Amino acid sequence: MPSRLPLLHGTMVAASLLLGGCATTLSAPSADDPWERLNRSTQEFNDAIDRAVLKPAAQGYQRAVPGFARTGVSNFLSNLGYPTTLVNNLLQLKLKAALSDTARLLLNSTLGLGGLLDPATDAGLARNDEDFGQTLGRWGVPSGPYVVIPLLGPSTLRDTPSRYPDYLTNARRYLDDDATELALGGLAVLDQRVRLIPVEETLEGAFDRYALMRNAYLQRREYVVRDGDVPAGSPDEEPWIEDEPTPAP
Repeated sequence: MPSRLPLLHGTMVAASLLLGGCATTLSAPSADDPWERLNRSTQEFNDAIDRAVLKPAAQGYQRAVPGFARTGVSNFLSNLGYPTTLVNNLLQLKLKAALSDTARLLLNSTLGLGGLLDPATDAGLARNDEDFGQTLGRWGVPSGPYVVIPLLGPSTLRDTPSRYPDYLTNARRYLDDDATELALGGLAVLDQRVRLIPVEETLEGAFDRYALMRNAYLQRREYVVRDGDVPAGSPDEEPWIEDEPTPAP
């Protein structure tokens, strides 16, 4: 999955893990997290920002905007980010997936009214999800230590700089109006935060929230880099439930 999610990316990852019923331990090898003390402090800072700003804003957005409209917004934002998947399919030499994703992007951008609707899914075109961090991993670049980025959340030494190429391939980057680009970025944050609300109580009950989010992120990244080809019996053996937009009616 892409690493280009904003604040609370790790919360979404952990939520996906819990919803998928996948087990995880509450510890990781020290080599995976040599900066744990700093990472924990950064996560506390991110959580404080969320409680003060993002959560209230997301709750207000959820109350003010009908469900079908929020679904359309999710589809539209997903369509803007889909060129990233297409580019990384090509970089990974996944030519069949690249053809399918090209068709999906064209169909949703035209018949889907710029991505508000999702006719590509109805047409049987699977939604792939690739990013530059996955591309580096595909060609053998190790993930490196776990790191929590202020305002952006969980990442690794490999995935952190990979966010910039992902940003450059997002269609929002090429809007003529900077104010519109900024507004869409803020809307993307609200959209993602709203989808976390139903699972928030489960996460709050975690014995060690930091360890759960860290392990969920590392396991999930390994799973997607390997395209699900993980050793038998591994915690990564089962796929995560994805927070994908559903087609608007």
